[in-house]
Amino acid sequence: MPGRISLICHGATAATRAAGFPDDEPLEDGGLDQARALGRSLRRWDRAATSPAPCARQTAEALLLNAAVDPALRDCDYGRWSGRKLAEVQAVQPAAVATWLSDPGAAPHGGESIVALIRRVSDWMADRLRDDGHIIAVTHAAVIRAAMIHALDAPPGAFWRIDVEPLALVDFRSDKHRWALRAGLAKPARPDQRTGG
Repeated sequence: MPGRISLICHGATAATRAAGFPDDEPLEDGGLDQARALGRSLRRWDRAATSPAPCARQTAEALLLNAAVDPALRDCDYGRWSGRKLAEVQAVQPAAVATWLSDPGAAPHGGESIVALIRRVSDWMADRLRDDGHIIAVTHAAVIRAAMIHALDAPPGAFWRIDVEPLALVDFRSDKHRWALRAGLAKPARPDQRTGG
């Protein structure tokens, strides 16, 4: 049986709405209701995981996933920029932001570079390459972008060309040798099809 990973981006937070760097904030008002609605469309799964961040754990709970916390699914470490708006950082450190946006190996904020993030996520996916069954994981937009870069074997600079919205679901399938990105239509689950956890 081929392996499958479905990555779900956590619900909207104040940072996602304000184009800011996250800092362990909870879901914003309405995020739980939107996650519950998505949860009704989920079908069968064998295991569930979540980032340790409060917004991811809240999303997993609203999806009724009974997910185990996996530190490898944590968001990118934005160092000194965590909790600040991009526009605010750009106003005082324009050269640093320009470097960060143009060089995936740079980490002017003192945290994790995009290349390091992609490596971490690639290692997580490689560890699951030979697994059977379906894993649903709630994580962050940056982690999902890194997973897509890994599956497509795209250059790290392509990271900035991928947009992942809150509660987006991205599906990957494994042939035990590599991961492939899979697109499809969302199909509502019948009440008897919800399993897992």
